Amino acid sequence: MPASRIALLVVSTSLLLGAAPPDRGRCLAVLREGLASGEFWPSMHAAEALSREGAGAEVRRALAPRLATEADAQRRCGIARELVRAGDLAHVRTLLDVLASPDPHGHAHACESLYKVREVGDGVLLRRAMNDPETSLRSLMAAAALARWGNPEAFALVRRTLAHPDETLARTAAWILARVGDARDLPALRAGRDRSAGPLTRAYFDHALAALGDPEGRAALVRNLDHDDPKVRVYACEFAPDARATEAVDALARRLDDPDLDVRLRAAQALLALARPAADGGEFAVDVFPADAEHPRYSEGSVAVLRDGRLLYATTEFDANSSDFARARVLAVESADEGRTWGPRRVLQENVGKMNVMSASLFRLLPGATFDGPIGLLYLQKDSHTVLNAFLRVSEDEGATFGPPTRATTSPGYHVVNNDRVTVLSSGRLVVPTASTADVGVDGGGRFEASCFLSDDRGATWRRSRNAVPYAKRGAMEPEVIELDGGRLLMHIRTQLGHIAASESDDGGETWGEARSWGVTAPEAPSTLRRIPSTGDLLLVWNDSVKPGAGHGGPRTPLSAAVSRDGGRTWSRPIAVEGSASATYAYTSVAFHRGRALLTYYVGPASWERLSSRFRSIPIARLYGGGG
Repeated sequence: MPASRIALLVVSTSLLLGAAPPDRGRCLAVLREGLASGEFWPSMHAAEALSREGAGAEVRRALAPRLATEADAQRRCGIARELVRAGDLAHVRTLLDVLASPDPHGHAHACESLYKVREVGDGVLLRRAMNDPETSLRSLMAAAALARWGNPEAFALVRRTLAHPDETLARTAAWILARVGDARDLPALRAGRDRSAGPLTRAYFDHALAALGDPEGRAALVRNLDHDDPKVRVYACEFAPDARATEAVDALARRLDDPDLDVRLRAAQALLALARPAADGGEFAVDVFPADAEHPRYSEGSVAVLRDGRLLYATTEFDANSSDFARARVLAVESADEGRTWGPRRVLQENVGKMNVMSASLFRLLPGATFDGPIGLLYLQKDSHTVLNAFLRVSEDEGATFGPPTRATTSPGYHVVNNDRVTVLSSGRLVVPTASTADVGVDGGGRFEASCFLSDDRGATWRRSRNAVPYAKRGAMEPEVIELDGGRLLMHIRTQLGHIAASESDDGGETWGEARSWGVTAPEAPSTLRRIPSTGDLLLVWNDSVKPGAGHGGPRTPLSAAVSRDGGRTWSRPIAVEGSASATYAYTSVAFHRGRALLTYYVGPASWERLSSRFRSIPIARLYGGGG
């Protein structure tokens, strides 16, 4: 974790909403005692708390050797989970590997760990686990992980399980809803508490109620800090921060001397957590690259999640004017707080073109939606109205530096590749969808055909698909490719006919079928299509604003989002990402991280005089109409 973030955490402990600040040094001493202890699961809880306090490097040094020698699948999950929390997201792969193993011993722990670190990979394994014929701890914890990423069926499964006759499953459902539920769950939680005879199960329900704002549950949580059963005390400590129970500080401080190690650890963690401001989980937007007179346009962005959890955001900086042919280069910034604030700018790709470089795509070269493997930077180098090519550079150090360029568009011509457009198939093949023309300066902007450039060796060599896809008027423009179930590929295409067109491939992009209307109206503007990892559903972000006869077939406002649960045949009611009638929004990118959709796009007046690059973070649950 960066020093600035650590400093923030230290400062934040000085105030505690009127309560006496905790003895930070003592709390950390308790946690370090736990990390070094021979009690396995308490040592993992200590690691969790230390990572949250900025001591991730210390945790990684302690746990990495243990993972290398640990054979038990459940314990491997615990260690990998804490390494992820400590800033090494590549160990998400370890959790998914355990879940994929034919030995079920570690499956529930893998699901639980993915829930705790808010990661789902591509969601396929978790969705499979959630759909067990009978509710099990594995299916319930898989649902927990998916619910944090907005999956409606996952929410429904967790809520149903509150009334399960198996007490362990019922109280686990309450434990989950403490963090993913909302006020709608209060009646069912009260009913579950009232029918529970055992003190531990009753405590689970009370603590969930407390976390969701129920006064009776909150009072019970504070009482439970002094309960005779150490397990009850552990969970009271664990959920005190979720309930923002600042009145419990004195009781928590007493628990630092508890005879049970895990109670001491959870008390120390709670005291430190209560000293930090409550996290804001809502939607937010930041103009990361605001336009000005010197640089009137910032656009065509892309975001990658780095191995330590930082976000890397690249965009194009134009000089002089907002033309596609003005001088431009690719800049980047980083965020250590999930996009709320951003660090200094740096040049990611200098202008080596006779006109410009632009349209960055950041992506992992390995499939699977995890955080291992090198990072690719694909960008366009524009030399004239007849020469535009895409180049790939690869970073082996998480975006700090990039290697030499390799040309991906191997045929002559003017090849448009939009920002954030590279697709890595499950096979490992790289697909770069391209709209090509011989000369963009003729016939009203040239006539485009869509095709793909393919690489099966991580970008070392490239070849073009065997056919190209034409379309009416100006042709097939600004395509994007996504992989659907069974390996089928879908290419969606910008057109001048008031709709999005689509073509399909059944052979990994080698050949493409005839393009037809996809049944979605749109102006002449690019759209972005993605699969939501937690559901497998399609997310479309586009301008839902056709006006026949208008410039570009309609304004680039509003910027809308809709979800299809049936492969694009039908769509949910669009939600407005942005909706000002006097503004323009386009050239989106979409990434997913910790249950949120991360969007970038340009924003500016309808005149396009100045275009800024905006970052927006949206809880995936919003795309489905709320919290589940």
